[in-house]
Amino acid sequence: MRTKSLKKNKINVVTLGCSKNVYDSEVLMGQLKAGGKEVVHEEEGNVVVINTCGFINNAKEESVNTILEFLQKKEQGEVDKVFVTGCLSERYKPDLEKEIPDVDQYFGTTELPSLLKALGADYRHELIGERLTTTPKNYAYLKIAEGCDRPCSFCAIPLMRGKHKSTPIEDLVKEAEKLAANGVKELVLIAQDLTYYGLDLYKKRALADLLKELVKVEGVEWIRLHYAFPTGFPMDVLEVMKNEPKVCNYIDIPLQHISDAILKSMRRGTTQAKTTKLLKDFREAVPHMAIRTTLIVGYPGETEEDFQTLKEWVKEMRFERLGCFTYSHEENTHAYNLEDDVPEEVKQQRASEIMDIQSQISWELNQEKVGKTFRCVIDRKEGNYFVGRTEFDSPDVDNEVLIDASQYYLKTGEFANIIVEEAGDFDLYGKPVA
Repeated sequence: MRTKSLKKNKINVVTLGCSKNVYDSEVLMGQLKAGGKEVVHEEEGNVVVINTCGFINNAKEESVNTILEFLQKKEQGEVDKVFVTGCLSERYKPDLEKEIPDVDQYFGTTELPSLLKALGADYRHELIGERLTTTPKNYAYLKIAEGCDRPCSFCAIPLMRGKHKSTPIEDLVKEAEKLAANGVKELVLIAQDLTYYGLDLYKKRALADLLKELVKVEGVEWIRLHYAFPTGFPMDVLEVMKNEPKVCNYIDIPLQHISDAILKSMRRGTTQAKTTKLLKDFREAVPHMAIRTTLIVGYPGETEEDFQTLKEWVKEMRFERLGCFTYSHEENTHAYNLEDDVPEEVKQQRASEIMDIQSQISWELNQEKVGKTFRCVIDRKEGNYFVGRTEFDSPDVDNEVLIDASQYYLKTGEFANIIVEEAGDFDLYGKPVA
């Protein structure tokens, strides 16, 4: 037993789910490192912390499977302890404790100090903005707010993340400066809802004010906006985007649906006419903007007519980027009271149809880029290619630019001007220009 107690623990943090979870894992790892702990991300370690996602069925399944996988390792003696944190354990802690009792301890999304204590470290307030980033060195996520006040019928996020709470501008600037000092060139701004930023602290929507401060941070070259809610969008943000070269001409604005009946049932607080006008205003204010959206098909009561309305609208809007999900019936949400009446195969078929339309649109828009030169950041080398992105593409979810590594040498983490020679549905192929 003596040798066991002398063994130095190596803590392996495993992240599931969205970029907001990536951010939380990085904060946890920063705290652990400051507490003198040896910590790794998704590598070998005898103590495991699983940061789970509980958003929709697929994510919940992946989280549960990952927990079971590490418990098997624990049983085989490869791992000593398994801790679970994040959205799944925030939402289902009592059930999980009953169903999967072999986990050493479960923690919710707001229990970081308790989790650190269980891992033998203290929570340090002075570590504002200190994180161990897990992304490639050139970009990092900057979470500007936590939680959400929106009443969307299908969404369980408020159950897991609580009410909207903005982080003060000065704290975010400080964090951005630390990231820039470590070589980060691109900040991806994330929150459950960017549109609401500042209302709780400054009694007004302050996303534009935040951007004006962040562009002053030396070393940061790109700032990208993710997850803006359409209702009440602060239009002064578009002015900043247009006038500040550092703010990418890019926005991720999840619209979910466009049929008025479905929007009303989803409690989105908008209509087809208002949404279409908002997008038209975006295009007028920033003509070269790339708009990314996500849609949900198979929501309760979605008729063939509702779906046809959505399809025609997707064709008309020609989004640069689009993702489509099938509706997931989540307990304790408002929509859970409705009958989940669209069969699974119909949901899947509808999602495929939307993505087929989008593939064609994406291919057509990409053809227009052939022969043009774009400033790209080079994220990594993969196989025979250097892989980069334009300002119109976010990491992990959007198009990539591939450059033949057998012919050209590029530095990862640096910017390069790339002329596009060829284009597919979702990828561009190019070569560097002097």
